[in-house]
Amino acid sequence: MNFSSKALIGLMRPHQYVKNLFIFMPIFFVGKVTDPGLLTSSIIAFVAFSLAASAIYVINDYKDIEADREHPRKQHRPLASGAVSPKAAFLLMFVLVVSGLGIMATLSFTAVGILLGYIVLNLAYSFWLKHIALLDVTIISVGFVLRLFVGATVTTISLSMWIVIMTFLLALFMALAKRRDDVLIFNDTGKKMRQVIEGYNLQLIDSAMTIMAAVVIVAYILYTTSADSVQRLGSEYLYLTALFVILGIMRYLQITFVEQNSGSPTRIVLSDHFLQMTIAAWITAFGWIIYI
Repeated sequence: MNFSSKALIGLMRPHQYVKNLFIFMPIFFVGKVTDPGLLTSSIIAFVAFSLAASAIYVINDYKDIEADREHPRKQHRPLASGAVSPKAAFLLMFVLVVSGLGIMATLSFTAVGILLGYIVLNLAYSFWLKHIALLDVTIISVGFVLRLFVGATVTTISLSMWIVIMTFLLALFMALAKRRDDVLIFNDTGKKMRQVIEGYNLQLIDSAMTIMAAVVIVAYILYTTSADSVQRLGSEYLYLTALFVILGIMRYLQITFVEQNSGSPTRIVLSDHFLQMTIAAWITAFGWIIYI
């Protein structure tokens, strides 16, 4: 079997684990992130979900080997470049799925069910749903919502409908931005990075992103000013943190429309200092208001 430890780790895409931080959102938004028991459960769920998610990335890379070899950046992925053989990749996938489900089972069988649902949904995405325009980005967004439900389940915290709505819309916003990058590559080179790209153009994506951005901001303001949130979190000043949400959304739009660089939401978050400072400021402000 052809592989190296570095290539296997690359195949797991650990940088994508930042997405799984949404598992911590339920305890953060109710002011319980300092509770040792709940935090420990969330950390374990994060590890389990990350392992299972890595298995899905392996499947995706296997399915997209030929397409990735035509992509200016994805051609360097372990399977596309030949650094890892398909046989080694499938063995890794099996280990990751078993480990993820096994670890999650120590916390909650309901959470195991949600994780299984995530795996099945993403398998359907990899083999079929990713080729249906609009449904493809919707499936990606649902995956983020499932992360929320895992976090809520292992900590027995009830989710606010606003958190679910905002998470879905924000994930949809970023998924559309990623598709925009594929459209730009197609327009510049004539190469289809995805079959589904025929269902998109810049006018559709730009309009949809603008709508999603506006709705996310409005939903956040409604959440922070709702009577339920004020009563649950004990503060009527949460609306002040909307400043950072607006700044973050505007910066992402700037990266997408001005800099024409929206291919990987995760890499954008991990590399853009302005966005990082905005997120840090939002976490600090929100945390200060509900924890201090």
